[in-house]
Amino acid sequence: MKKSVLTGEALAHDSSHSRRILSSDTAALWLLGLAFTGLHLVVGARYGFHRDELLTYSNAVDLEWGYVLYPPVTPFLARIELALFGTSLIGFRFFPAIASGLVTVLTGLTARAMGGGRQAILMSAFAASIGGPIFFTGSFMSYMSFDLLWWVTAAWCVAQLIENGDARWWLGVGAAIGLGLMTKYTMAFFAVALLGAMLLTPNRRYLRSAWFWFGVAVALLLCAPNLWWQYQHHFISLAWMRSIHARDMGMGRADHFLLNQLWKVCAVVALPLLFAGFWFLFARPEGRRWRMIGWMYVLTLAGLMAARGRDYYLAPAYPMVLAAGAVWGEKWLRSLPAQRQMRILGGMWRALVIGGLSMAALMVPVAPVNSAWWRMADAVNEQFNMEIGWPELAATVAQVRDSLPAADRAAVGVLASDEGEAGAVNLYGRAYGLPRAISGMNSNWLRGYGDPPPQTVIAVGFKPDDLSRIFASCQVAARLRNPYGVVNYTFRDREQVYVCRNIRSSWPEFWNHFQYYG
Repeated sequence: MKKSVLTGEALAHDSSHSRRILSSDTAALWLLGLAFTGLHLVVGARYGFHRDELLTYSNAVDLEWGYVLYPPVTPFLARIELALFGTSLIGFRFFPAIASGLVTVLTGLTARAMGGGRQAILMSAFAASIGGPIFFTGSFMSYMSFDLLWWVTAAWCVAQLIENGDARWWLGVGAAIGLGLMTKYTMAFFAVALLGAMLLTPNRRYLRSAWFWFGVAVALLLCAPNLWWQYQHHFISLAWMRSIHARDMGMGRADHFLLNQLWKVCAVVALPLLFAGFWFLFARPEGRRWRMIGWMYVLTLAGLMAARGRDYYLAPAYPMVLAAGAVWGEKWLRSLPAQRQMRILGGMWRALVIGGLSMAALMVPVAPVNSAWWRMADAVNEQFNMEIGWPELAATVAQVRDSLPAADRAAVGVLASDEGEAGAVNLYGRAYGLPRAISGMNSNWLRGYGDPPPQTVIAVGFKPDDLSRIFASCQVAARLRNPYGVVNYTFRDREQVYVCRNIRSSWPEFWNHFQYYG
């Protein structure tokens, strides 16, 4: 009897000790996620709104169930940010910073579901968070920020499903895929890959589970409003995709897809974990149980390669493989002498931290504008220049408007070539009383040219030959500049601002042929 009591006390003590360890691991993981969120919030207002953020601003002002460029989740979240924080840049990047931290946490939780301990949990979470596209989107309001979150959420739900065999996790998978499809259409590649991975593994048994089909229903229900919007607009996003794909192919942006994964998408210092993940998932007997996750990556990779997609489209698929690699690496280390374990573990952490700091220097907006550091970072990511010069653009347009005769100012319009330029006028132009910009690009074309149509037009971002085909008279009125002398790639070689009059055709006829994608 005494022995039984002692055994019970020992079991209770062990259980309590295990809960404390689990709790401390969870706390450490959430602190790591909070650290990445905090980093992005601290540096997020370093420069200015990005070109893509300005078009999201315009879409957030006009909420729809769909847009030419993307489904409605990102503009909807942006609208919430505008309601909470106004037009503050740091407020506009609040949700992306939160999403970045959640990606960190969910990656660690995926490693835990696969049997990982503290080192596997924290190392995979850190490694996933310093990948180039993932790091960049933490301080940038983009559909990529949330696309990442939904992919990682779906992978975590799959890991939970495999770990405990509870088919109800298909509801979580379905919700993540549905939200992903309402955020960025590339989620379809991941969804098809997930189905294929299920069929290639014993998890195909879930085809007979009602919970799997409930998950499918949840995904379809969530994305149904956007499908209806696409139907009403003749599936206009397909035309946009064809146009953008042709542009990217012409510019060589789809080249070297596979090679770019190893240095541009996944952090170079995380490659040992990535290869360890493949080894664990496809070569180790103990990884057979988790092989579905490996096939989810491989089939997504194959689909995007076949479609000639951009290299960063695959970025959301890396956290789950890094989690698998960290789990196997942790178990492998336990077979080594303690001293060697410490050397390898310490070396890996040093490499990750140094790599993370290096990646932050290139992908996070911290470098002083126009410094050598800034020029190098902008050359690598080609994005920071598009965060410079937007307030000056609106101020220049306002100055041109104010220089016009009173009769012209009464019926003036601002015609923008690019959605970024239109968004800058819409955001910053309010302080000057500028009218809302009109543009033929993407969803702006759907919003029309106003009623009554403008008689005098201030044109921004056009080449003179393009304007001469539209208007009978155009004169250069100003030139776009900014205090840094930075060339914003959005309107590079098109910095002149024109005043145009006398449209050559009627506005309805002109507008009918003015639609274009970018």
